[in-house]
Amino acid sequence: MRKALVVTLLSFLFIVNFVNPSATEAAVPTQKLIAEAQKMIGTPYRSGGVTPKGFDCSGFVYYTYKKVGKTLPRTSAQMYAAGKPVSYKNLKPGDLVFFKTSKHAGVSHVAIYIGNGRMIHATSSKGVKIDSLNHSYWRPKFVGAKRF
Repeated sequence: MRKALVVTLLSFLFIVNFVNPSATEAAVPTQKLIAEAQKMIGTPYRSGGVTPKGFDCSGFVYYTYKKVGKTLPRTSAQMYAAGKPVSYKNLKPGDLVFFKTSKHAGVSHVAIYIGNGRMIHATSSKGVKIDSLNHSYWRPKFVGAKRF
């Protein structure tokens, strides 16, 4: 009886871990992601920038996620088209939050949600910084959020 239980348990673990790879896809290590993002506070803005010499918003997100082993699409629009949608009320640290900040159609800005209503992002005026998601500038421009 005990042997049968062990065989059943091992079979289950095998199926969960090897037959269904999406179930075993590693989650992004949230604390490490946020720590990597915070190391970049003060980094200047650079259009098209993807290095600590300078970032644009999506370059910052792309770089930070890559530092923890997850490769994302390069632009904010491509990022928004990927990932799993998350409602505003269900945001978790590490989720990406998207905004429409220009007259052009679609999203034009992305940030990493770090919890407690805050986000870290690369701004054109002050470089990488932390802001409130509920700031009077950002809240009305919120478009949606995605989880990777």
